[in-house]
Amino acid sequence: MGRCILSQVAKSLRLMQIFHDIREAHLSGPTYITIGNFDGIHLGHQMLLRTLQHLSHSSQSGSDPALTAILTFDPHPLTVLKPEIGHHILTTPEERLELASELGIDVGIIQPFTRELAALKPREFMGLLKQHLGLAGLVVGPDFALGRNRSGNLDRLRAIGEELGYSLTVVQPVSTGDEEVRSFRIRQLLTEGQVAHAARLLGRNYRVAGVVVEGDKRGRQIGIHTANLQLSPPDRLLPADGVYATRTWLGKPHKSEVYASVTNIGVRPTVDGTHHTVETHLLDFPRQGQSGNLYGAELTIEFLAHLRGEKRFASLDELVAQIHQDIEKAREINATIR
Repeated sequence: MGRCILSQVAKSLRLMQIFHDIREAHLSGPTYITIGNFDGIHLGHQMLLRTLQHLSHSSQSGSDPALTAILTFDPHPLTVLKPEIGHHILTTPEERLELASELGIDVGIIQPFTRELAALKPREFMGLLKQHLGLAGLVVGPDFALGRNRSGNLDRLRAIGEELGYSLTVVQPVSTGDEEVRSFRIRQLLTEGQVAHAARLLGRNYRVAGVVVEGDKRGRQIGIHTANLQLSPPDRLLPADGVYATRTWLGKPHKSEVYASVTNIGVRPTVDGTHHTVETHLLDFPRQGQSGNLYGAELTIEFLAHLRGEKRFASLDELVAQIHQDIEKAREINATIR
């Protein structure tokens, strides 16, 4: 099985098999596969995954269902093909597989994306999937293409399927209201601070994670302790500067203690801040028996609502009064989701 490892996050008895290259896998199949960046695993991606599961169950009457697999890329193809653009991610490849596993997908592949991979002809790439994963069906969106110069369009992939013996299923985009669910739209909403709108397209609240590092200890001076977060990975997309109602886990979501919280993103103009920070104040922390020291701890912050933009106050007293109002709003919002 090569460097196959078992994911510990699957909710079903069958745990996700994870490979770090197509060539590591030696599956006999049949396997139904979807391919893409899947950044965010939003509602559109979730529809692809549900289609995989439907096909896998309906194809094997009277026996065990076929396998389902998701193939994502690392790094994001844009960082290789157009590095000058700069790109921020919504989810790490590992998070994408964890979310897919929670939705019942059997196999995950984190495929290294290189210029050599991008130069493969469509027939070569699909041949690898057939050889190593037992490809029986490919499930993609209507604008999908792969291979050199995107020459592997739907017509070409369908013709290759007739040769190699796999089916092609095209899933139409998902819409909410009058807009299609797309990763670029979610990025746009987050950069505008519209975290609640972004959550509707994701199907869950947006999260960032990182490690608590030492800051300038300004929170101690004003009596409101905050945890200064160093993002992991550093290229994760942050919502717009401002103050947010959040909830924060001391570790992985749903696997550790969670707190209502209020989070500030920005430069803290009232105290003449000079660099960009992510600071979160955990309500009712520490609890009984806790030291209150978070340095080195891993936090996951989930954004619930945008409270206000970042602004310069005339005095520290005005800032502190506003922060207390933010805390009460955050407490009220968190109370509605418990």
